Amino acid sequence: MTDPARLSFDIATLHGAYAAGLSPEEVIAEAYARIEAAGDRGIFLHLRPLAEVLAEAGALPPFDAEAMPLWGLPFAVKDNIDLAGCPTTAACPAYAYEPERDAFAVAALKAAGAIPLGKTNLDQFATGLVGVRSPHPPPKNAVDPAIVPGGSSSGSAVAVARGLVSFSLGTDTAGSGRVPAALNNIVGLKPTLGAISAMGVVPACRTLDTISVFALTVPDAWAVFRAAARFDPDDAHARPIAVPAPSAPPPVLRLGVPDAATREFFDDGAQAASFDAALARLAAGGAQIVELDFTPFYEVARMLYEGAWVAERLSVIEDLLESDPGAIHPVTRQIIGAGARLSAVDAFRGIYRLAELKRRAEPLLAGVDLLCVPTMPTFYSVADLEADPVGPNARLGTYTNFVNLMDMCGIAVPVAPRSDGRPGSVTLLGRRGEDALAAALAERLHRETAPVLGATGHPLPATPVAAPGPGPGEIAIAVVGAHMSGLPLNHQLTSRGGRFLHTARTAPAYSLHALPGGPPFRPGLLRTRGGASIALEVWAMPVARFGELVSVVPAPLAIGTVELEDGTSVKGFLVEASGIEGAEDITAHGGWRAYLEAAEAVAG
Repeated sequence: MTDPARLSFDIATLHGAYAAGLSPEEVIAEAYARIEAAGDRGIFLHLRPLAEVLAEAGALPPFDAEAMPLWGLPFAVKDNIDLAGCPTTAACPAYAYEPERDAFAVAALKAAGAIPLGKTNLDQFATGLVGVRSPHPPPKNAVDPAIVPGGSSSGSAVAVARGLVSFSLGTDTAGSGRVPAALNNIVGLKPTLGAISAMGVVPACRTLDTISVFALTVPDAWAVFRAAARFDPDDAHARPIAVPAPSAPPPVLRLGVPDAATREFFDDGAQAASFDAALARLAAGGAQIVELDFTPFYEVARMLYEGAWVAERLSVIEDLLESDPGAIHPVTRQIIGAGARLSAVDAFRGIYRLAELKRRAEPLLAGVDLLCVPTMPTFYSVADLEADPVGPNARLGTYTNFVNLMDMCGIAVPVAPRSDGRPGSVTLLGRRGEDALAAALAERLHRETAPVLGATGHPLPATPVAAPGPGPGEIAIAVVGAHMSGLPLNHQLTSRGGRFLHTARTAPAYSLHALPGGPPFRPGLLRTRGGASIALEVWAMPVARFGELVSVVPAPLAIGTVELEDGTSVKGFLVEASGIEGAEDITAHGGWRAYLEAAEAVAG
């Protein structure tokens, strides 16, 4: 029989053990034994009684990972998210209340078979990136106790990194789902705003908050996200976001990175070298590195704590701040209290300024598929925060504070350890709804750098390769031109939940034509006698969003049926026969990408 004490708590390992006969009660008992052995009172603020959790585990139906993708997985919940039977305090005992029901997301995870163990510590009212702004003892960083654990989701990150639970929930407004992940060598997934319901969450900035996921691997984080991302009509900020099955990254991606003049590491050479090494790994895998002036992003980042969004934080605790200011952590009180000096005029000025900066950033984002940034610019110790409670926190948010203000998604992923042994981490950022694209590249990068899982010492487990076909509720579509990966219109797929399946070629029955007009420049694929085989990519799209794509296809292009070299057929981009009048026949190049490369070579 498998010894649970020897197991990593990642999904692949635990589900393999469950399939072999291990019981969830044994895993729960082992989780509690690990919590006891950790001896860190700062991780959990409230732990459910063992007997109660064992009974919940024993009540699970027979193991079926298809019906319940999170079956038997122990997890932890940040203590600003409601878990019925446990108090919600947001790390402020004077604020505590007893929720009558689970938060929407917690209920969804329990329905998928996951088992909550309790509530974790945080920077009070989710205000901070350091993890030490709590009236309770802060949790110790899982990798090096001298380093801050990261906040505000400190306990949630440490619980995963130490292997106490399979995954945990955090929240992320300014980077609280990413910075603690980097500091503890784990994955931190920050979804598109509104993808996970915030019902049952104590807000920090309601317009900018999202529940986040900490996990040991990218597939684990994605599985949790898929289970939690259910549209909640009772949440006024919820948005339906496609969360498809995991897939491989597309063959070509343009990655925007800070240029040399706007990279900031605060003189941390090891962190700079770690980022360079991660970019080299991405480039070796086919990514095109595009250097960008990050000044507009940094200007947005400064607005989060220097502008009207501080007043939004004040709206949550204003009554408590007035009636019992001593109940609030001194640093938290100082930061949020500043919101009282802001007026409605200041709020509108902030909104206008944000719109201006987002417009300045639009052309930068339009030229890339994803951004890749260091998750944080440097490391800080607990002693650093004792000496300066504010400055290091602000610097930790260099690459995170702008993200939610700009309505982007992101995932922090471990890379190879730095030269000094501290964990390496980068974050991949995408536009709203492009969570799947960021996760696909993050999974490949994590696997190629192969660090150990958190602080557990366990290696990254093997995971099955996703089948290169559309899943339920998806339709396969062949793209031959500007919608291919790395090209200008690919975002019309990714922003609608499209995911790359595989490369292919048409049956030898087509001609390809460079159509007049542009930019963006486009080819037209035409079925013809005596044609050739043309290179293409096959993507999967949610059927529910397919009509949106069709609506933006301009004449003379159309969606029809494309026969592939292997004899199968998929929907795809074709051109009307009349549309090739005045077009250049480029069939001899064998594909649009080859034609573009040839044209670029001629030009210079």
